[in-house]
Amino acid sequence: MRIVIQRVAHASVTINGHCKASIGRGMLVLLGIEEADGEEDIDWLCKKTAALRIFDDENGVMNRSILDAGGDILVVSQFTLMASYKKGNRPSYIRAASHATAVPLYESFCRKMGEALGRPVQTGEFGADMKVELLNDGPVTICMDTKNKE
Repeated sequence: MRIVIQRVAHASVTINGHCKASIGRGMLVLLGIEEADGEEDIDWLCKKTAALRIFDDENGVMNRSILDAGGDILVVSQFTLMASYKKGNRPSYIRAASHATAVPLYESFCRKMGEALGRPVQTGEFGADMKVELLNDGPVTICMDTKNKE
């Protein structure tokens, strides 16, 4: 399981011209899932994400978590994070989980991330053609992969 976290001043997801979700200050989390992923990957990522100290304290030092900062989280599924680009110039998405595997894991990730945050997270729509807008704050962008925990 792979995520890209972006600290944002605001972010939103629009589907077919209608705003599905929006947040103010917080995190945009792009989530890629592969067949081998499971609940243990979700648990690790949610714990790490909730505790990640990427928000400024009173001294302007990134020393506060999303919990400390009181920010919101927007989670967007993104199978392209699982792209393989080693052979040729056209990415292969063979590592991306099938719909049957990915949907329950995506829903579980969103639920558990909400539990870690203490309130529901905002979400995109799995499999939809989404327009994601954000104002990256910093910019701060962090990549995590459960296959590289160390």
